[in-house]
Amino acid sequence: MFKTNRTFCKYLLLSCLFLSPVIHSASQPLDRIAVIVSDDIIMQSQVQRALDSAIQELQQRNQNMPSKKAIISQVVEGLIMESLQLQMAERSGIRIDDTQLNETLQNIAAQNGMSLEQFQQAVTKKGSSYTAIREQVRRELLTTRARQSNVRPRIQITDQEIKNFLASSEGEALLKSKSHIGHILITPASNNEVDQQQAETQAQDLYQQLQSGADFAELARTYSAGPNADKGGDMGWRDDTQLPSLFSNAIKRLNSGETAPPISSSNGFHLVKLLAKQGGHHIFQPQTLVRHILVKPTEIRSDSQAQELITELFDRIQSGEDFAAIARQYSNDPGSRTKGGELGWITSAGLVPAFVKVMKETPENTLSSPFKSRYGWHVLEILGHRQQDIGAEKNSQKAREVLYKRKFNDELQLWLREIRDNAFIDIKI
Repeated sequence: MFKTNRTFCKYLLLSCLFLSPVIHSASQPLDRIAVIVSDDIIMQSQVQRALDSAIQELQQRNQNMPSKKAIISQVVEGLIMESLQLQMAERSGIRIDDTQLNETLQNIAAQNGMSLEQFQQAVTKKGSSYTAIREQVRRELLTTRARQSNVRPRIQITDQEIKNFLASSEGEALLKSKSHIGHILITPASNNEVDQQQAETQAQDLYQQLQSGADFAELARTYSAGPNADKGGDMGWRDDTQLPSLFSNAIKRLNSGETAPPISSSNGFHLVKLLAKQGGHHIFQPQTLVRHILVKPTEIRSDSQAQELITELFDRIQSGEDFAAIARQYSNDPGSRTKGGELGWITSAGLVPAFVKVMKETPENTLSSPFKSRYGWHVLEILGHRQQDIGAEKNSQKAREVLYKRKFNDELQLWLREIRDNAFIDIKI
């Protein structure tokens, strides 16, 4: 699905709803060609509407008003560049269908707390044309795609550039490890041994509740004596170097969402939860080594028949037949079938909930019972679990993204200048 720019979405909504209506259906008494742009023309009415919009936007922002000549020049240049990019999109065969357009408009509405229907009503209430708004969004999507398709091939990022960036002060700042921490503090009523033991027992009890799925924030509000108890124990994001060693040592062994066993200190017992983690040179990701067999219902195989077949295959494997051989013969997963059902080391990302649940609950070196997902009937074999350090890969990816955005902006300006210089432009106003 095509991603929209959040800034564009908010700007568009503001221009639609909070400026005086400038997109309307009122006919102009007389119109004429204002600019010829290669194979396109810009009419005087288009220039006037864009000029009205620009002036009203400056007024809304309480900005100093440039001379009318300067505003007209800027408006005309903007219309020229939009026209050139739309022409480039047409030559490249770029199209925006109604589904993509409707999804974008829904995103714009949702980002501003509205349904699509409410957005339409708000536009109409302000006297603007929803049809014209749709066209404005379509043109923005076309120009964005034209930029991406023409600029992306011009960008090259070498491994050496990535290494140099990661070694720079900017790269170090980007990779600085930060942790989002939750904290519960259980303090004893006094320093005597009985009260200390009671506090430790309570901390252990809360830890067991958390392991069973209890809500951390709720327990923090109820039992914690820490300074962030009223916020559900949320300590916010902290640089790992700024965390007390008591906490930093505990969270090193945690995955996001996990809570460390109670930690004893001079002022009580601490429960520390790693809510999320950013940056750092080492990022550990839980992975599972899996192979599976999938049997799908088809036009000639009912769901119950698919269940019968997967149960039969499960029994045959349990009786000693080779998993890989059965997977090659019967599995309907084309990606793993030729590999004897092997999926390799995988994470839960992108997997359907039913698959993830069974994958997590099945012990290592064990065959799962047949189960159903939206894709059909499965049998899994869990071959191993590990914590894989993907820090180097993730950090290289972050560096590449920063370098790409930087180069994209530079190359975009060069590309825009090139298409402007190579175009036939005849300004008649």
